[in-house]
Amino acid sequence: MSEPDRDATAGKAADTAADKFDALHLSSQICFAVYSAAHAFNRIYKPLLDRLGLTYPQYLVLLLLWEQDGQTMKTLGQRLYLDSGTLTPLLKRLEAAGLVRRARDIHDERLMRINLTESGAALRDKAMPFPNEIVCASGQPAERLVALRDEILALRDSLHASAAPDRGAA
Repeated sequence: MSEPDRDATAGKAADTAADKFDALHLSSQICFAVYSAAHAFNRIYKPLLDRLGLTYPQYLVLLLLWEQDGQTMKTLGQRLYLDSGTLTPLLKRLEAAGLVRRARDIHDERLMRINLTESGAALRDKAMPFPNEIVCASGQPAERLVALRDEILALRDSLHASAAPDRGAA
């Protein structure tokens, strides 16, 4: 094979490899992989949460309160990465459903404390099978899902650090 023919063949092979991983193809985007996986999780969670009369964001709030009741609205917002404009109506709906109580902190009235009601605490038992149902739906061993979760959390933390305010534009 002549030198120009070899160069052309090598060029075609490189083009084919580049086509398989084009940085601007949707299938190459990790952000889309995470986004579409989140939608898939929501499709699995929806019928489970419908049985409890909850939305996914409401379930997340309850998970935190089941871990530790009486957290402040600020703490819940920080842990869920939600601003008060999103969290306030969510908490008002949970309160209207009789699952939580919102009250000013007795030591610092600037803080809003969120406490489970008896009904909110009782939902925990009904939600206990959910993690196992998610593992089953994933078709993955629980250990793999734990490792994947840890990788995603590390990625999230790295992205948050990169987007920190002190790294702002000049």
